[in-house]
Amino acid sequence: MELGLRGKVCVVTGSTSGIGLETARQLKEEGATVVTSGRGAEGIGDLHVAVDLAEPGEPERLIAAALERFDHIDCLVNNVGWAEIHTWDDLTDEVWERSWQINVMSAVRALRAALPAMRAQGAGAIVNVSSTAAKRPSLSMPEYSVTKAAMLSLSRLVADLYAKDGIRCNAVTPGPTATDAWIGKGGLADQQGSRDEILAKVGAGRPLGRLAEPEEIAAVIVFLCSERASYVTGAAWSADGGTVPIII
Repeated sequence: MELGLRGKVCVVTGSTSGIGLETARQLKEEGATVVTSGRGAEGIGDLHVAVDLAEPGEPERLIAAALERFDHIDCLVNNVGWAEIHTWDDLTDEVWERSWQINVMSAVRALRAALPAMRAQGAGAIVNVSSTAAKRPSLSMPEYSVTKAAMLSLSRLVADLYAKDGIRCNAVTPGPTATDAWIGKGGLADQQGSRDEILAKVGAGRPLGRLAEPEEIAAVIVFLCSERASYVTGAAWSADGGTVPIII
């Protein structure tokens, strides 16, 4: 299926590993010009910008670098995120603030920087990576759940505000995914006990019986960036193996 992404300039935040990296790969396979970003100095993009997206000014610097090199941006994927295991009682203001800056403000800042250019060209596609925890909060990741719920509201807000300018904005809500965040050393599985036992339990909690693979989430993101999704905006697409049921 031709997705109509050939030659499109696509910026992906947090794209040196996991879902972001796989999204960048699939966009490149579709012929898009990809801008990758992350704290590491190297990435697979046609342009890679080393940034700490939790810091004020850094998302703006990423967008400015993309515009300086390519003159326009067609797609923005706000993927960068952070999670740790905490109980509600253990959460400090510092943890709440860190989660807010990484999971929400990184996207807000990137959007504020990219939207004027998208409005000027009369078109754009935005995908914000939220989480199934935004719809059904995780008791072991309270601050993550709340900030990812904020991403759903942000996505709908941007969709409503900028539809008249030809800009689409959607969210994707993945479930637990086999990336370093979950299965890496010191990741979310290790933080909860025996890695193998935790991963087996988490997988069994999905109707499909397993964690997602990064490429499965990336495929949904890439579709939402594409011309094949030209009539899709203001939506939150579940990619969680059936974890959170549709509410009718």
